[in-house]
Order: sequence, then C-alpha cells, then structure tokens
Amino acid sequence: MNAQARPVDETLVRLLPKAEVHVHLEGCFDLADLLELAKAAGVGLPGPAATLFDVDTHDVPAEAPGAPKSTLSAFLRFLDWEGGLVRTPEQAARAAYRFAARESASGVRYADVIVNPTHWGAWHGRLGELFAAFAAGLDEAEQDGLAVVNLCASLLRQQTPAAAAELVDWLVEARPVRVVALSIDGDERAAGRTGPRFADAFRRAADAGIRRTVHAGESSGPQGVWDALDLLRAERIDHGVRAAEDPALLRRLVDERVPLGVCPRSNLALGLYPDRASHPLPALLAAGVAVTVNTDDPAAMGYRLEAEWAACADAYGWGLAEVAELARASVRASFAPPELAASLLADIDAFEAGRA
Repeated sequence: MNAQARPVDETLVRLLPKAEVHVHLEGCFDLADLLELAKAAGVGLPGPAATLFDVDTHDVPAEAPGAPKSTLSAFLRFLDWEGGLVRTPEQAARAAYRFAARESASGVRYADVIVNPTHWGAWHGRLGELFAAFAAGLDEAEQDGLAVVNLCASLLRQQTPAAAAELVDWLVEARPVRVVALSIDGDERAAGRTGPRFADAFRRAADAGIRRTVHAGESSGPQGVWDALDLLRAERIDHGVRAAEDPALLRRLVDERVPLGVCPRSNLALGLYPDRASHPLPALLAAGVAVTVNTDDPAAMGYRLEAEWAACADAYGWGLAEVAELARASVRASFAPPELAASLLADIDAFEAGRA
C-alpha cells in the first residue's frame, strides 16, 4: 500500500508543515491554566472544575436583560470570564507563549491568532501594555524555536463605531509589535447586521496598510459575507460556511481568491450543523473556494488541530494529496511574512514528495 492510500492520521498531520489562521487566544486556556489564574485572582469558578468547559450550565450572567440566549452567546460570555482572569503582564506573556507551544505541538509553523480586547476586562485603558506583553511572550517563544505567531486585534460586533475608530486609531498610531490585522468577531445573529456600522473603521485600516479578516457567515446567512467583502474590505473570511447557500457568493469568493477560515468542529459544537455529513466544507471545496481548516477555540472545546484535520480526512475521504493542499491553502491564506510563507510552501512540497 502506498502513502497516498494510507489513512491520514494525527501523526501525519502533526508532521505536515502548516499554518493556522482562525484561532482565538481567549479560547486556548487549558483547565490547569484557568485554575491557576482563578486562584491567583481570588475568583471563583462559574461551575465545577470537572465540567468547566460546559458553558451552557455556568452561572455567567447575560450581557443585558432580555439579551438573546444561544450556545454561542453563552460561550462568548465564558471567554469574558477567562480573559478577565489575566491581570498581570507576566500572565499575558505566559498565555501567548503557551499558545505558541500549543501550535508547535500540532505541527503549526505560523499562526495568526485573534485577540479581542473586550474579553480581557482587566486591561481596559491599558491596551498598549496588554499587546506588549503578548508580543514579549511570542518573542520568547520564537527564540525558543516555537511557531511564529502574529496578532489580529479584533472588534466585537456589539461595539459602537466610536469604539471601532478608537481601536483603529491606536493601531495606526502605535503600530504595536506583531499586530498584523484588524478583525471583527462575535455573535452575528445577536448583533444584527454590523457591516455598515464598522465600514469606516475597516476602510481606515485598509488605507493604513493593516490587513483585514472578518468573522461572517457563521450564525447569520450569506449576507454577512457579502457585507464583509463590500463594506469591510475583508481579505479573509473567518467561518464563511453559510456562503455555500449562495452560488453567486461562491463565484465571487473563487474569482477574488478570498479564503475561508473554516472551523468544522466548532460549527458542530455550537449547533450550526448536526454532523460532519451536513457540514458544507466538501461543497465549498468542490466549488473551488480556498478553504482552510482551523480550531477556533480548541482548549475550550477539547480538541487539537491534528485531530480536526484527521477527523475531516476520515469523514471526507481525504488522502495525503488533499491534506497537503489543505496545508498549502493555510499558508497562502495567512498573513505570514513572504519569506516565511515561501519557505513553508517549499517544506510542504518536500514533505508530500517524501511521503509519496
């Protein structure tokens, strides 16, 4: 049996050079991290330690009376609780370092990690200190031979245009180290249509040479992806799976070579689709869309990137050629420096040739 015919398992995926482009730092705290941080902060847990990541059962208050209830909104409130435990620069640097270590253990050589300052409640008014601490941790990680990681500073959909302008002003003026992109995330269904509200902020970011990646087409339909392209100048769409419902949108994604940062297991966990057979990932690939497979919030959801790629390979009949192309797509979709991207693509080619 040749290498192409062998099942794609987690070991092969770990060995395959790749990037990850849709993963949130807030979703990468392991249970031990949270227990240590909660003790240091003198904060009680929102639920039993053994079921800490079962966020639907937690006593975490809704954002406002009458706020829409959903698995996603409950999960976002849990991320607020997690981020609020980080109180010191040393803790923030350690969180970034451990993220790079987690990525490296999965064979990731480069990652764009999303950080939404609204989840880090102890740092309001100290944004520069927070991102400097993250950069320090990532610098140390790179010096130790771990994955290269850059940051995507993210808005929350419920924020105001003024808050968006404030973040973009800071990005343009301060040019924080390792911040390469502006992002926006949050529950589309709860926030309603948000593209028009943030169009000016994203335009200013684009004019200043800041890259743009936008969560869209997750809990809402294809309209969010259209807005991301038309109003927010998105270079990459995080999720984007609902684009499969609109043939015209699929053609545009293909024609403009806009990649999607898809997170299948996250979509299943948060109730978008009942199972992998129902997930539109194969349809997106068949339409010619540039698709990457990512983890979103892996620690909170209890899995790693190699497990997700192996599960997709098993569900959709992928072999070495398919996962090697998935790795290439991850690099091309990333905001990695050109020299690093070229090196990674060459390493992927060499890996595939060696295995085949």
